[in-house]
Amino acid sequence: MGADPLMAGNSQRRGRTTGAGKKTATAGTGGKGRRALAGRGATPPAEMRPGHPAQRRAAAEARQRADRARARQRAEEAPELLLGRNPVVEALRAQIPATALYVVTGDAQRTTDERITEALALAADRGLPLLEVGKAEFDRMSGGALHQGIGLQVPPYEYAHPDDLLDMARDSGRPPLVVALDGVTDPRNLGAVVRSAAAFDAHGVVVPQRRAVGMTASAWRTSAGAAARIPVARAVNLPRALGAYQDAGLQTVGLAGDGDVDLDEYDGFTDPVALVVGAEGAGLSRLVRERCDVVVRIPISRDTESLNVSVAAGIALYAAALTRRSP
Repeated sequence: MGADPLMAGNSQRRGRTTGAGKKTATAGTGGKGRRALAGRGATPPAEMRPGHPAQRRAAAEARQRADRARARQRAEEAPELLLGRNPVVEALRAQIPATALYVVTGDAQRTTDERITEALALAADRGLPLLEVGKAEFDRMSGGALHQGIGLQVPPYEYAHPDDLLDMARDSGRPPLVVALDGVTDPRNLGAVVRSAAAFDAHGVVVPQRRAVGMTASAWRTSAGAAARIPVARAVNLPRALGAYQDAGLQTVGLAGDGDVDLDEYDGFTDPVALVVGAEGAGLSRLVRERCDVVVRIPISRDTESLNVSVAAGIALYAAALTRRSP
């Protein structure tokens, strides 16, 4: 009876036999089979898989964030154009740093409007260049905003480093008093705080680099010239800057409506202090609050929900000044 072909095939797959009926060794896989059984490991998240729609969306969002960051950087490094007759006159009266005064040619009110006349005189007294431009060109320069035929070019503000404020305090012979603003976005509030800080002998103001307003022309104008007498520093990371102040011996004192101690009961203002004031409405952020050694509150009437950030900062600075000036 002949051999079954199927059985012969199976026998060949299992291995060759010798004439004595013994099997010989077959070639191995070199571990390939074992590696195949082991698999490729955990599946990466969708946004990390090349070619996956989620990965393409994540890459696009990262590019957009980078583009926005570059745009913010360019905006901060570019001169600001302050527009309008009243703002320009007020800025020139406040001695805000400026590099040029723009006036639209052919403006009928140039010789009749007292504000333009005063702006021209103030700019001439300071030796500022007077640049005449056509209306169409000035419309383009102002991005279509209402300019009333006049604009003041303001250079980017030169921020100090947070450590510079400690150096100033050492040179002054007075215990350091620094004001840190957590996420304040209204330039008028920043300008008002700078004005109060200068009035009550603080050594400077610190603002975060992100998600907060900087020293714009509006902030300069609200400070009523105080920004020329007191430095404003910019911190890349505000909680980290507060930690550095703590390491330097300053007590970080937060100001919030739900603070643990009433302002008039806090007795640490004679020591080195960093007064930390929160944003409009949001108050102190979690990370910043965690960096505060103590959080004080201003007792107010129950009918009043909260105080404006610049008003609250002014009250706290006044309390600090009273403590430091008392014998």
